[in-house]
Amino acid sequence: MPNAAEEKTQPCPACGAEIRADARFVIWCASCDWNVDPAPEEEHNRLDRARRALARKHGEKLLAEMTDGENLRARRDAPSVLAYVIALAVHGVTVVLASAGAWCLLSGWGVPGMVLGGILLVAAWVLRPRPPGLPEDALVLHRTDAPELYALVDQVAQVVGTRGADLIAVDAEINASVMSYGLHGRRLLTLGVPLWETLTPQQRIALLGHELGHYSNGDTRHGLVVSTAYRSLTTWLYYFAPIARPSALDMVVNVLYVVPRLLVHGVLSLLDHLTLRATQRAEYLADREAARAASTEAAVGLMDRLLTTDSVAVTLRREANNAALTGPRNTRKADAGTDELWKRLAAHMASVPEHEYERQRRVGARRGHSVDSTHPPTHLRRTCLLSGAPTPAAVVTDGERENRIAAELADARSKVARRIAREGFDG
Repeated sequence: MPNAAEEKTQPCPACGAEIRADARFVIWCASCDWNVDPAPEEEHNRLDRARRALARKHGEKLLAEMTDGENLRARRDAPSVLAYVIALAVHGVTVVLASAGAWCLLSGWGVPGMVLGGILLVAAWVLRPRPPGLPEDALVLHRTDAPELYALVDQVAQVVGTRGADLIAVDAEINASVMSYGLHGRRLLTLGVPLWETLTPQQRIALLGHELGHYSNGDTRHGLVVSTAYRSLTTWLYYFAPIARPSALDMVVNVLYVVPRLLVHGVLSLLDHLTLRATQRAEYLADREAARAASTEAAVGLMDRLLTTDSVAVTLRREANNAALTGPRNTRKADAGTDELWKRLAAHMASVPEHEYERQRRVGARRGHSVDSTHPPTHLRRTCLLSGAPTPAAVVTDGERENRIAAELADARSKVARRIAREGFDG
């Protein structure tokens, strides 16, 4: 809780209502919304702005359908089928490039045929559909390293109707995610330590329920065919990007790249339009699974935590800056105190007053805040969770289990803390 030095009382300049606030956070008026959103919204690139506009549009429509009780389980609607067709066409271009390259090499055209064939085969190789591999900077925990954490994940997975993760990794992101990797589609669950450490035990279960819920509900965009097509199109866009500070020859190349760049950008935007509704449907359904696993209260609490990730980032940057000031002579001392970073972060987040959460909720509603440009706005997700009867928790933990999981994560927590202390935090 804020101490007396942090509390502040003043009249609202706009309506005169009394404002009692924590001086560590924005001072605002709950009666008239004076100063509720003092910072300008960050700029996004054109594709990101279009995605956010679509996210708001689809999010509001899907919320109405969810609260009306419509069955929104994953289904192959016309947009999803068309998205698969386009994705197959993208992969078809790769097949054509590979076939043309092989034909040039075998056609007997001599050196020109060999050069052209080689170029086409290299292009096909770069654009080939391939599932992602394991992240290079993540710290992987195997079942033998964290049996209690894996057991909790398996228990949550059983509740949401899927299987658990094949691997669990931790990193320094204020996030969590699931992905399929490798040719056999193995599952990786990645937990960002900065997010995990700010959550209550039930909110952590809600987080696991949400992430694993993506597997039980389906998501066109994250299916193998469409996701690898996205990757190929993004690669094309990278190679067709205009050359910076161009020479005369580079300017000609830039002009020649305009049409193919616009074409690739158009196909990428079309895939966004076709798959965004299914992606957002999957998010709403994953939120429901989070509530089933951990309770509606915990799932809503998780939504509130996601609204305050900026505060987490500011706290971690401050901690990293303080660690940098200790200098190389005190590196051993700084390393010894890295575990204290998580205690200070958890204490800071526990002290965030309710009026700051309310301010963030109001700002989120104004801006259409979402976790990223493909998620439904957070305030709509929160509204959806609160629209029905409260759901009790199907999975609960006790103090002993929480301590065992904390012990299994202790080494990884220390490594992530040392990374933040030595390299800074850029999340």
